[in-house]
Amino acid sequence: MSNDAFDLDAYVRRIAYDGPRSPSLAVLADLIACHTAAIPFENIDVFLGRPIPIDAASVAAKLIDARRGGYCFEQNTLLLSALTALGFRANPRLARVVRGMAADAPTPRTHMMLAVDLPEGTYLADVGFGNLTPTAPLALARDDAQATRHEPFRIQPLGPEHLVQVEIGGLWQTLYRVSPELPLPADLEVANWFTATNPAAPFVNNLIVARPGQSVRHTLFNTRVALRGMDGQSQIRAVGSLEEYRAELTDGFGLSLPAADLDAIATKVTQRSATDQGSSFFT
Repeated sequence: MSNDAFDLDAYVRRIAYDGPRSPSLAVLADLIACHTAAIPFENIDVFLGRPIPIDAASVAAKLIDARRGGYCFEQNTLLLSALTALGFRANPRLARVVRGMAADAPTPRTHMMLAVDLPEGTYLADVGFGNLTPTAPLALARDDAQATRHEPFRIQPLGPEHLVQVEIGGLWQTLYRVSPELPLPADLEVANWFTATNPAAPFVNNLIVARPGQSVRHTLFNTRVALRGMDGQSQIRAVGSLEEYRAELTDGFGLSLPAADLDAIATKVTQRSATDQGSSFFT
């Protein structure tokens, strides 16, 4: 899909952005803030066993026209289309997710984000890391704490790679390790396919929906909804019925879903073990 085919006006309407359209750091920060507030992270199609096309046209049709959300390959593909249309110099990057593991754990490259070159330096832009999506651009050359609209983040070098870390409740956690290489389109396709189809993958086995609010992180993980404040404390409640899922997904996260999808979601989640307590990584 050529850059000329991307409907920038439709994108800025979708994320409720009405600011300048120049390729600057301030504009990048505002776009990330608006995008993350408007378009929820969600893996519904993966959870329901559907393919995830990540060509730019398919992503725009889903996230803009159908007013759906998506996961990292969809979210950051959409942001890349918008940044390119605005004249930014941006390229994809792949990362190894290591949350809850050693920083140098040999995990596969299954997370996509963007590197954006600006006069101030190179910044990471990531609008698709679940309920810990950075809500501001992160300077790649800095290793101190960087403020976002939510938690502080920092970037630490590890050999040729970079660790992206977040501070929650006074403790720093490593989220993922960014590789410096520019991936080929085929690399992104393979990583997306693996993430969406691996029988052991968390997105295949769990319903995950997340969106940041004002000083809060709102997450649905299977049968639990969490509202986590910036002090690291969460308020958690259970959902289970079709009506509860309908209210949470449509009213809570602003997703437009057909009745058949809502029914399939509620049915599949409730078939899970009654003892499932969710994951600490999604609260």
